[in-house]
Amino acid sequence: MTKDDLKNKKIGVLYGGLSAEREVSLKSGAAVHGALQDQGYNAVTIDVGRDLAKALERERIEVAFICLHGRYGEDGAVQGLLELMGIPYTGSGVLASALAMNKIFAKQVFAASGLTVASYRVLRRGEELELAGLDFGFPLVVKPSQEGSSVGVSIVKQVESLPAAFAEAFRYDEEILVEQFIKGREIQVGILDDHAMGAIEIVPKNEFYDFEAKYTEGMAEHICPPVLPPELYLRLLAQGEAAHRALGCSGYSRVDFLVTEAGECYLLEVNTLPGMTALSLLPEIAQKEAGIGFGELVERIACGAAQKING
Repeated sequence: MTKDDLKNKKIGVLYGGLSAEREVSLKSGAAVHGALQDQGYNAVTIDVGRDLAKALERERIEVAFICLHGRYGEDGAVQGLLELMGIPYTGSGVLASALAMNKIFAKQVFAASGLTVASYRVLRRGEELELAGLDFGFPLVVKPSQEGSSVGVSIVKQVESLPAAFAEAFRYDEEILVEQFIKGREIQVGILDDHAMGAIEIVPKNEFYDFEAKYTEGMAEHICPPVLPPELYLRLLAQGEAAHRALGCSGYSRVDFLVTEAGECYLLEVNTLPGMTALSLLPEIAQKEAGIGFGELVERIACGAAQKING
């Protein structure tokens, strides 16, 4: 979709939503809405609820810019509705969104594509974890299978702490992951138009890059670009693109890695709708690594809006 095409359309910025990441989504949507209006686009915000279809019809939305994070927005649900309504939208399609949101299936796809992931076990509600059967020990990571922004994640250093970590993760999902803890640098790769723009390293003040560190100013140091040997840096960008392609993602994403001292790149996840707030990583990568300002970034993402299912 060209800029001229977009200027003649009414854009609905979908934000808020029903997930645990609602407040972050509201900030992302407000920033995107402001950038679109500053550039002369006809854009309105829509706080997404169960009545989304009616709201889209009422506002006569012709293009959707999705700024939702987490369940019911990043998992393919809203994308499917937009496909049914014939409304072009930004970001990845139904299948890629669903795969990326489900950490269990995403890991299986990544491993099948030759990408390195941490060892893990899946635990369903009511099941017992057989510690003797694990091929990794403490510390380990416990996380819900379908939440973002580190919601429900715990680093467990001793067996006595497992019940509390399980309870926290099961608050958000019926399936959780018990994962090998990888000691490494937290580095994220930014993807735009299906190509890597660059990367950023996060040095959190907390034990890991948790919800507080992600969304509280001053709780994490950003190093962009990360200080890495050139060969390792290029390999990381290539693996970021490979992860984006493996899930069938469209347009843009942010791919999260842990990079060890030995230069191993452990893939954590692909974020199909990365944050677009003042503290968000994708806009920072775009600005510092590719010279793309926030307004241009928003415009390029908007111009990539399309329906992903032909029919």
